[in-house]
Amino acid sequence: MLTVETPPSILSKAFDLLRAFNAHERVMTLSELSRASGLPKSTVHRLLARLIELGAIEHHGAGYKIGLDLFQLGSSTPAGAMRDAAMPYLAALHRWTGHTVHLGLLRRFEVVYLEKVARRSTLSDPSGVGTRLPASCTAVGKALLAHENLEDLAHFLPDPLPGLTPRSVTDAARLIAELRLIRQGGLAREHGEARPGLACVAAPIVVRGFAVGAVSVAFPADARLDPKTGTVLRDAVAQVANEIRQRLPEHALWFPHDM
Repeated sequence: MLTVETPPSILSKAFDLLRAFNAHERVMTLSELSRASGLPKSTVHRLLARLIELGAIEHHGAGYKIGLDLFQLGSSTPAGAMRDAAMPYLAALHRWTGHTVHLGLLRRFEVVYLEKVARRSTLSDPSGVGTRLPASCTAVGKALLAHENLEDLAHFLPDPLPGLTPRSVTDAARLIAELRLIRQGGLAREHGEARPGLACVAAPIVVRGFAVGAVSVAFPADARLDPKTGTVLRDAVAQVANEIRQRLPEHALWFPHDM
């Protein structure tokens, strides 16, 4: 049977345009947006005019930027509420360890970073607020995957898995075996799997039996962590989980997997 492709709607084109912005290109010209989105300049020009009217995009000098109205909408998500609940504990963990602390959640087989409390370092870090990375390459991702149904996960994981460095785990069976050990021990680790020279340890935020997010401590791979780091990290995620439980409505329809 012959299938006819539906042409992209104006809404999908608008999202293609919005997704052209990123952490490295926060202000872009019309020509840059056209190249990044793959849309003709005439289409970009029309979309920009409408998105500016709606507050989704704002003028910035000779270019354009994401509007604060979108920032406000993004802050209204359940994930934003989790980030607010976690912030004091992320800051305290950062002060205690002296290293970068992350908060992330799982979206299919990727980690989305909600917050990053960073230390000054010359070492390049692939993470950032809003960044997505393969879950199998990160300690945050492994901590979250370990609390999924591992029997189901074994059937749905891509094989080979995406890799970011030569040390990344790309064999699905090997990852599942590692996840079983992580679930038993409570801590996930990675060493040079997301970026050479970087290591990370993470623990899940478990609320009502579900891992709704995870917190990690990232550090230079050759650094020696305080032996108490694992205990302090577990205490921090327990405090975040308790804070989230206290803030949850009694019958929260969006809980748990839609954080």
